[in-house]
Amino acid sequence: MNHHRLHCYQRLMEIARTVPALLNHFPEGHSYLNDQFKRALSSGILNLVEGNGRITRKERGRFFTIANASLAEVDAIVAICQAYNPRSAEQWIKIRDELRIVSAMIRKLSQISPS
Repeated sequence: MNHHRLHCYQRLMEIARTVPALLNHFPEGHSYLNDQFKRALSSGILNLVEGNGRITRKERGRFFTIANASLAEVDAIVAICQAYNPRSAEQWIKIRDELRIVSAMIRKLSQISPS
C-alpha cells in the first residue's frame, strides 16, 4: 500500500500513538472527549488513505476534504483539552502545530494528479 510512504500519514499515525496517553490523564467525566478524539482522528487517517487510493482528482479531493474536516475537529478537541487541563498545554500545542502541518500537506496532496 502506497499510503505508508505519505509523510502526512506517518505524522498522523505518530499522533495516534502519542495522544491517548494524554487523554487518559483526564479527570472522570471526560471520556466522551477521548472517544470523539479517537473517532475524528481515525476518520482523518482513513479518509486520507482512501483518497490516496482513488484514481480521479475529483474523488481524491473529496476524501482529502473529509480528512481535513476531521482533522479540524481533532484540533477543536485539542483546544478543549488545553482548556480543561492547562498543565499539559505544551504537549497539546505541539499536537496542534503538527495537525496544521499535516492539514497543509493534505491540501497540497489534493492538488497533485494521481499517478
